[in-house]
Amino acid sequence: MPRPRKLLSIGHSYVVPLNRRLANEMQRLAGDRWEIACVAPSHFHGSRDLRSVAFQPDKHDLARVEAIDVRWTSRVHLFHYKRRLKRLMAEGWDVIHAWEEPFILAGAQLASYAPRDAALIYATFQNLPKTYPPPFNWFESYALNRAKGWIAFGNTVADALAGRPCYRARPMRLIPPGVDVQSFSPDPSARKQIHTQLGWSQVGPPVIGFLGRFIPEKGVKLLMEMIDALGDSCRALFVGAGPMEADLRQLQDRHPDRVRIATGVTHEQVPAYLCAMDILCAPSLTTPRWREQFGRMLVEGFASGLSVVGSDSGEIPYVIKDAGVVVPEGDVAAWVDAVRELIHSPMRRAELSGKGLDRARSVYAWPIVARQHLDFATELLDRAAPRRP
Repeated sequence: MPRPRKLLSIGHSYVVPLNRRLANEMQRLAGDRWEIACVAPSHFHGSRDLRSVAFQPDKHDLARVEAIDVRWTSRVHLFHYKRRLKRLMAEGWDVIHAWEEPFILAGAQLASYAPRDAALIYATFQNLPKTYPPPFNWFESYALNRAKGWIAFGNTVADALAGRPCYRARPMRLIPPGVDVQSFSPDPSARKQIHTQLGWSQVGPPVIGFLGRFIPEKGVKLLMEMIDALGDSCRALFVGAGPMEADLRQLQDRHPDRVRIATGVTHEQVPAYLCAMDILCAPSLTTPRWREQFGRMLVEGFASGLSVVGSDSGEIPYVIKDAGVVVPEGDVAAWVDAVRELIHSPMRRAELSGKGLDRARSVYAWPIVARQHLDFATELLDRAAPRRP
């Protein structure tokens, strides 16, 4: 019997147990045909207003998990893993799955440490055709020249990168991020609990929801104007954190009975807060340096049975398709009209809820996404030299 193939997946997102579902689902699907392990940072801060997160072990992890110390996590482009990663990566892996951007220092570090006979695969969210200054352009070139293939986490990623020489010369697969359809699912009891916690009755106008960072490019100002315009026809729940919290507090002061702001919500608490909403809004705004790369809250909203409304920024229209409503970004009047229609049409909300649930379960569920990752890794290995006995 041939030995199991070995895949090591490395990414700073693995600091949170919920994000390790990819590695765990690959191990569950593969059984004894693959040995899956993942590397997480011992902590991660991230840039701007993101809070520091310490590695969280989880007794339910199926894949082997290694937490490794890191440096400079407040500067994402320069953060990197300490030397223990090099020893771990020398353990005879067939595939190195790099969930780090190839143009950052950590991405180049993985290329440097990867065994020469391993299939190195990068997974990227970069959906703008940027030209990087040194040393980041050197990092990207070095990393891609070492890679056997790459994964685009969206259509706009493929469009932005597939024509660039170092990407064009390597096999690519378009594979979306996944969602846990067990953790994120319609839950009336969670809805009641959160409404009680927020001081709301179960009977009342629909709840317009926002989940994410309170920053201008996420369209928070547009949502504030929309809530003002919609008057007493809705309630609003903002879940997240960020520099625009003070602006949202002013909105709450104007509508004390209708607006709630929830900060400090942990990853594990997010599903319950989504269940407290009826319509999830993602009014992201494109900037010269950023456009929405995916919108994880969209698929989490689908899985939670919400009606989803998103702008036409970046990847959002590809994620939503016909399972929600897409509105021109920055057009306050169009947003007011689209959301008002849903507020006054329970049947339309129910229709979108059903479509969103189906899309979450048939396209974005982790077993489907994990299978695509394993299939791509298998294809790359089968293209290479015969397997070692």
